[in-house]
Amino acid sequence: MPTSTALPVAPPPGPPKPPPGYHGAVTEFKRRLIEATLFQLGGNRTRTARALGLQRTYLLRLMREFGVDVPRAATPAGRSSSPGQPVRPSEHAGPRTLTPPPGAGLNR
Repeated sequence: MPTSTALPVAPPPGPPKPPPGYHGAVTEFKRRLIEATLFQLGGNRTRTARALGLQRTYLLRLMREFGVDVPRAATPAGRSSSPGQPVRPSEHAGPRTLTPPPGAGLNR
């Protein structure tokens, strides 16, 4: 009778569980702070790093280490959702013309 040696299937890798205690609490606090700030700033990592007083590259490293995903940014009102489409200026803005100040160019 053949014996099957099925290997146990490991769960998919996710962010590492923070260790219990002080260091785990600090790690969890950092992760939540980064997630909340990213959400508030629409997923903009550069502005998030600036708001947290971090270098952008260090923020990216922490995000990878803590398993933080960038939230999907909502499209601002009036913007096209298709990439590559130019955003037109408002129709009511009118043409932009520069008018010289009075007396300019009349040196006689």
